[in-house]
Amino acid sequence: MAAYSKRLFNPGSNTHKIIFIGCLAMCLMPVISPPVALVLGLVVAQTIKNPFLHLNQKATNLLLKGSVIGLGFGMNMFAALKAGEEGILITIVSIAGVLTAGILLGKWMKIDKKISFLISAGTAICGGSAIAALSPVVIAEEKQISVALATVFILNSVALFLFPVIGHYFDLSQTQFGLWCAVAIHDTSSVVGAASRYGAEALQVATTVKLARALWIIPVAFGTAFVFKADRSKIQFPYFIGLFVLAMLSNTYLSFIHPFTPYIVAISKTGLTITLFLIGTGLSFEAIKAVGVKPLVEGLLLWGLISASALFAVIKLI
Repeated sequence: MAAYSKRLFNPGSNTHKIIFIGCLAMCLMPVISPPVALVLGLVVAQTIKNPFLHLNQKATNLLLKGSVIGLGFGMNMFAALKAGEEGILITIVSIAGVLTAGILLGKWMKIDKKISFLISAGTAICGGSAIAALSPVVIAEEKQISVALATVFILNSVALFLFPVIGHYFDLSQTQFGLWCAVAIHDTSSVVGAASRYGAEALQVATTVKLARALWIIPVAFGTAFVFKADRSKIQFPYFIGLFVLAMLSNTYLSFIHPFTPYIVAISKTGLTITLFLIGTGLSFEAIKAVGVKPLVEGLLLWGLISASALFAVIKLI
């Protein structure tokens, strides 16, 4: 019996892999929502663990980008531009405010400079995507990157459940909630997951504003290269955003694709659900413990700052 248990909980065992693949297959079912998939992933991380953890980051990265591009086929370009215009002022102010607060908070709390900056950039712009793009610019080590990513993904997981509840409590409109999500939730996956629970219009606003926000990686990266005296050739442009725009343009102007777009959007939402499951499988207690108290507190304070100020702004201005 002991030998069987050892094989069952050994991450390399065939039984372990079969259970993991079975949980992954469950996420293909329509009844499994993004939040449920995330919880399922967290359960897997604490029990049988992810036997393919070495492939997790690449898989989530590709799935997220592909899913976002697919969601573009369900959006209208003119509605997206209107949503982007409404969010541009809040975007600029919030990014500048969070980066400044993060730098000051990191110095005050005596947190490693690169970890503090990556957490601040992830909170200010677009979570894991910003951290991944800026890590080569600041020449961050693997441990520094891991701590920043874990901090962001832990808070992302909370936001996915918390934001829809708060949105209904304050009776936010679809536009208000979508804008708030895009500004205050770190990662695109959780933004789309939370907004999709609130409504179709909220999803459109949130996705568009979040991706427009992601473009700020470029100017922030150039500024970062100057401050850290790094190689500017390491700056990465988020090309998938261009494909997302092309998908929106196609849906807006090419009527012959309209019979297929509902299927593309449905597949993309399933891809997002799988993405959140995989993100959950990477958040084991060991990974959470490795973050440490100070980076997590910094991330929590910055997230509280941007969440509260953005909520106030959308209620008063939108």
